[in-house]
Amino acid sequence: MDPAEGPVQGFAHALRKLRQEAGGITYRAMAKRVGYSVTTLSQAAAGERLASLPVVLAYVEACGGDLAEWETRWRDVAAELAREMREDDEAEAPYPGLASYDVRDAARFFGRERLVHVVLDLLERHRFVAVFGPSGSGKSSLLRAGVVPALRASPPGPPPEISVITPGDHPMRHADLLLPRESGDSLVVVDQFEEVFALCHDRRERAEFLDLLLSSRRPESALRVVAAVRADFYGRCAEHRELAESLREAGLLVGAMTRDELREAIVRPAMAEGLVVERALTAAIVADVADEPGALPLMSHALRETWRRRRGKTLTLEAYESVGRVQGAISHTAEELYARLSPAQATIARRVLLRLINPGELTEDTRRPVSRAELDPLGDPDTGVVIELLARARLLTLHQDTVELTHEALIGSWPRLRGWVDEGRDRLRAHRQLTQAAALWAEHARDAGALYRGARLTVAENLFAEEHRDDLTPLEHDFLLASAARARRASRLRAGVAAALAVLLVVAVVASIDAVRQAASRSGAWRRRRPGWWRSVPPPRVRPIPSWPDG
Repeated sequence: MDPAEGPVQGFAHALRKLRQEAGGITYRAMAKRVGYSVTTLSQAAAGERLASLPVVLAYVEACGGDLAEWETRWRDVAAELAREMREDDEAEAPYPGLASYDVRDAARFFGRERLVHVVLDLLERHRFVAVFGPSGSGKSSLLRAGVVPALRASPPGPPPEISVITPGDHPMRHADLLLPRESGDSLVVVDQFEEVFALCHDRRERAEFLDLLLSSRRPESALRVVAAVRADFYGRCAEHRELAESLREAGLLVGAMTRDELREAIVRPAMAEGLVVERALTAAIVADVADEPGALPLMSHALRETWRRRRGKTLTLEAYESVGRVQGAISHTAEELYARLSPAQATIARRVLLRLINPGELTEDTRRPVSRAELDPLGDPDTGVVIELLARARLLTLHQDTVELTHEALIGSWPRLRGWVDEGRDRLRAHRQLTQAAALWAEHARDAGALYRGARLTVAENLFAEEHRDDLTPLEHDFLLASAARARRASRLRAGVAAALAVLLVVAVVASIDAVRQAASRSGAWRRRRPGWWRSVPPPRVRPIPSWPDG
């Protein structure tokens, strides 16, 4: 093995040298010392792939090496591999993975031509159109890589000015794009429309944004709107009367691709890059995802991982099976990354991922875009490393100021993450409420009126007891401390008032008793001075009752 061949080979060569320096200890003896199998330990030094950190540290421990030194060396190699992977990913991969196809991917977007024409026809007849479908059905890709490029390319006349927005927690920040323009038509694509309900908690702002969107329905409007809405939020749309009315007129349900459409989506992006897809691979993927409307991001991720393991210019069934097929590819990618994290980094990964999820109430869980400041308020280097590693694996998407899950499919397809969400659902829901309340408190200059009190404070203190305090940001922690301090002050005040009232009551009772005694004393003295006074009082005169005449 040539140590100069690459970082993995160099690291494996160093491990072999360490074993030689330990007297050439056998792998069988090493296995007895550290509890790993002979095969696992020998593969760590084979140079085929980088072993996980626990295996490497066990190998080093068995050879009497310095654990801290070798952990640092392992992390350096892992970081170098991650950089190489990113450079490889930045090549023109024919599939976007968990991410949606975007406008720039139009040349590789296939299989939805029929639906593109349906949406264009709806936009010809209506100024507000909604595209519904389950998570993973390809709504975003349909609009971004299908409808938008088609509108820009369609003659005659100049194309409309097109903007793509996601509402987020404050949708009115996009208001300028929805206001009337001096000239020319405009189109606004509202992706992830469900965020209006899932993330925006200000009813007034939500109503204002919806009213602004729906103003496009007026005859004089030059604005058209097309929105991608997750199907499980269809009922929430009925909360706004005009929105419900518009959906009856111009709503489109996106279902599963046909088998022919799936073949197009699998084969033609690869052909566009000069690649070949084995027939057996195409057949296997179609069989795995047929009649599954929410499986498109899973398919795209599996195809991207298969592409990364291609043989020359051919995508093979063998590579597809090695990544866990459609059903297991995301879990395979996520677990492979998770196994390389240190215990401290694994804890950070759990905290980061859970912050990026908004637990559903009568709806499926949704992803939650989060500011980098909220994810890493203290600038912890390990947090930055974990976020970068998750992004390189395309599990997270990094924007200029925010971070989000690349797709909600990650929540349901990675058993470890699904387990974290399910086992802590009540705490997670309370945490989202706490985050929102703390942000509101900060916006109002930490006004005491915005603090928790009563039962809500008690529940929060119980859920975020000492063992869960690390899950909180400094702002959330300060908010709970301030709420608790205010509650203690209020309790002391109530106790003081109660004590004062008790003293006043005692004083009043004593005063009353004393007054009664004094009155009784005066009355007794007066009677003693004038005994028999009552005999001098003349009896009352009684007038006789007249008798009625017989009659």
